[in-house]
Amino acid sequence: MLRRTHAPARGPRRGVAAVELAILLPFLGFLFVIAVDFSRVFFFTVTLTNCARNGAVYGSQDATHASDTSGIRTAAQADAGNLSPAPDVDSSTGTDGSGNPYVEVTVSKPFATITKYPGVPSTLQLTRTARMRVGADQPKPS
Repeated sequence: MLRRTHAPARGPRRGVAAVELAILLPFLGFLFVIAVDFSRVFFFTVTLTNCARNGAVYGSQDATHASDTSGIRTAAQADAGNLSPAPDVDSSTGTDGSGNPYVEVTVSKPFATITKYPGVPSTLQLTRTARMRVGADQPKPS
């Protein structure tokens, strides 16, 4: 008759999952905070890009709108209703190499991360610029 020998039975491994979670939880929390900060930077960048584009579209209508800095600022900040405080808006006009007039709108806002990371500054200055050609003045209807 053939007898089988079994390895000695081990006791139940209680608490292994809790130990693994205790080891991995700080790392998972750190990854979560990094993901939140990256998402916030991405959101702010997209919003500032849209603000600069809106200001440039307003200024590109004609030469009168291109020199209306308060109107450009208002148009640019209209898309930043959820950013507090409102971003800074600077506009300038010029002429490109082909002799075409343009308006350039720069929107900037300081950004602070949630936590400090080694080797990464905790405060960044986010800046976006949009440049558009100024349209020709349209004749006024009589």
